[in-house]
Parts: sequence; C-alpha cells; structure tokens
Amino acid sequence: MKQLEFQTEINATPEKVWETLVGDEQYTKWTKGNRFEGNWEEGSVMKFFDPKNNGMFSEVVTNKPKEELKLKHLGWIYDGVLDAQDFGGSDVAYILEPIETGTFLKSKVNSMDEFVDFYNNYFPNIF
Repeated sequence: MKQLEFQTEINATPEKVWETLVGDEQYTKWTKGNRFEGNWEEGSVMKFFDPKNNGMFSEVVTNKPKEELKLKHLGWIYDGVLDAQDFGGSDVAYILEPIETGTFLKSKVNSMDEFVDFYNNYFPNIF
C-alpha cells in the first residue's frame, strides 16, 4: 500500500468546491464525463462509472459537508455489473480547508501498488 497526496488551492468557497465533489452535474464536468449513482450518506455504497459503464464502487466512510469526504474502495464495475475485490484498505479522502483566497483541497489516497501510476497520472489532471 502506498500513500499519495494531491493538493491545490481553488478560488472558490468550500461550499462551491463541495458541490463540485458531490453534485451530479458538477461531478461529471470535474471528472470529464464520469458519473455516479447513490447517495453520499455514511455507510452507503456509491457507484462510479466512466462513459463506457465501467468503473468502481466504494463505501462512504466519512461525509462531513464542506470539510471531508472519505471513500473505501470495494470493487470494480464491468459493463454495469459489480465485482467485489479485496483492495486491502485502499481509500481516498478529500479534505477541504477554507483559506483567504477560497479553498485548499487535499486528497489523501491509500493505493495498492498497481494503481499508483493511475492516481499519479489521473489526479493531477482533475486537481
């Protein structure tokens, strides 16, 4: 397991950044065409899809609006079908901190070694 961290300053309020993370339309724009199904309640399962209906599903571990969102990865989705996996505690957390110019957004990722390249290539493009 490898710990990764990505961060950026955003010229927008924590409320606006939060809505981009969890709002339907904003999420699709932010992730360049991906979408999600589910609700963001702690303990619920969220499904994340790419435009080809593939993706992953995760449990919402923490949901503190405008402060922190943490997801534990549970498995893959292939052509809309869930395939549970043991990701060994892989998770991602988004932490929002208000700053004078807007919001400091940090993402902490616990990644299995085989997914480090994905995160290092994908996350900087959406941050």
